[in-house]
Amino acid sequence: MCYKPDDPIEYLESCLQKVKELGGSEKVKWDTFVSPEKKSLPPLNGGQSRRSFFRNVMPDNSNFPYRRYDRLPPIQQFSIESDTDLSETAELIEEYDVFDPARPRPKIILVIGGPGSGKGTQSLKIAERYGFNYISVGELLRKKIHSTSSNRKWSLIAKIITTGELAPQETTITEIKQRLMQIPDEEGIVIDGFPRDVAQAISFEDQICTPDLVVFLACSSQRLKERLLKRAEQQGRPDDNLKATQRRLMNFKQNAVPLVKYFQEKGLIITFDADRDEEEVFSDISSAVDNKLFTNKEAAAGPNELDCNLIMDSGDAVYTEFDFEDQEEDLSSFSGYESTGDFSEDLRKSNIIFVVGGPGSGKGSQCEQLAKKYGFTHLSAGDLLQNELSSLSERSKLIKDIMECGEPVPGGIVIELLKEAMVSKLGDTRGFLIDGFPRELKEAEEFENKIGEPKLVFCLDCSAETMSSRLLTRNQSSQSSDNADTIKEGIESYYQASKPVIAYYERKKQLCKVDAEGTQEDVFLEVCGTIDSFLKKEEAAFSFSTETQ
Repeated sequence: MCYKPDDPIEYLESCLQKVKELGGSEKVKWDTFVSPEKKSLPPLNGGQSRRSFFRNVMPDNSNFPYRRYDRLPPIQQFSIESDTDLSETAELIEEYDVFDPARPRPKIILVIGGPGSGKGTQSLKIAERYGFNYISVGELLRKKIHSTSSNRKWSLIAKIITTGELAPQETTITEIKQRLMQIPDEEGIVIDGFPRDVAQAISFEDQICTPDLVVFLACSSQRLKERLLKRAEQQGRPDDNLKATQRRLMNFKQNAVPLVKYFQEKGLIITFDADRDEEEVFSDISSAVDNKLFTNKEAAAGPNELDCNLIMDSGDAVYTEFDFEDQEEDLSSFSGYESTGDFSEDLRKSNIIFVVGGPGSGKGSQCEQLAKKYGFTHLSAGDLLQNELSSLSERSKLIKDIMECGEPVPGGIVIELLKEAMVSKLGDTRGFLIDGFPRELKEAEEFENKIGEPKLVFCLDCSAETMSSRLLTRNQSSQSSDNADTIKEGIESYYQASKPVIAYYERKKQLCKVDAEGTQEDVFLEVCGTIDSFLKKEEAAFSFSTETQ
């Protein structure tokens, strides 16, 4: 419900006139007649949240007359008023199907590779050879940015892309879905430039489908750099500036290996050496696509080994600067690479402990006590962001714009802040206690790739009722404006985001669940017992190593 016309007849006449102006009924979309000047209606059920409203009015059972794919897609442009609004919108987006289940699904080929690997060229050749439709995700986003330049959300996304960061995952997935829904009759679709990391791959499968084939164009870093510099001279794309190019190459090198391994485990990917002539590469791709999609299924793409030398040049460290001609260019405005130096090995050897828990679980208080007892450095992701905002750096301006629009700060920026803080304390600390991080699985994986694995992950397990009661008491003393509904939604968001993170660390045998229902002292004693046991094992292992040497 968004519009109730005062004169229904006049409103219908204006709608018919609009159809004529658009060029006929085939140009009409479901939101064509939604007025951009609409005012928000008062909330239903006296302030009931959107999530609970949809849960109540659209129950998920077989007797309900509407199936999942009958639900309407989201309006293309929406105002992001808060972090909660964004996550709830993303949740509703997942509740409709992209492809009509009554019709055969088109074959989906994903083409991935580093910037400058030839993804666009090869994708177009594949689409032309097999009569498939071609979608360039990068072009899709650039066109959207150009056509909605006055929209604040898209202005922010343009700024993120121009710095070489990945566009927000939910936004990118939404654009792909809407494009796919415009071409329902295609036999096949080639998607160029997506996914860029494992989290995007998982999201694509959850919200769209499992691809039929993934083509990975492996290309040496030196060749990528040469091609990107040449393209920058010829095309002048805004995201081909020096800073963005270095950042995009860095993102690719950090995400490529886990992404390829993810698809290898599913038997979906074929890797090609893209350093060669494009016709040679395309000939090999054509043979593979023929075998995989059109003839003998036994010849399907298997988990062929990835030659990491095609991604990581010999001598390259994960944080090594790329040797572009203009080495003097200041990269510190958006990353901490220059200021932190190459401390990768030292960081990976550090004792890193994550402390996760819902709002009101007591993780901050526990970290403060643990830091004093054991000589650890306590780092809070929230505090680091606030400290950065008080500075006058370019990065602080970007963070401020993101937060003002209600977008979550990208995990890459948070990890940069954590890395800089950790490097500044190396040699002066026994380890690092990090609370409020990771917020989601993608951040956990990115932290491991860029910094290292945590030795322990404490999960302060606490009921929603206890956390809510603690927060309400705390807010009364601090005169906070957060009410019971806001607190409840924050706790629900935590539970939803934390499940895959907790499951991930459980599988890796790093998780320690702690009952946080008791007093602060009881919780502290339980956590200390686990840390003491861990430190004893570390000391014993170190002694054994020394004696052996």
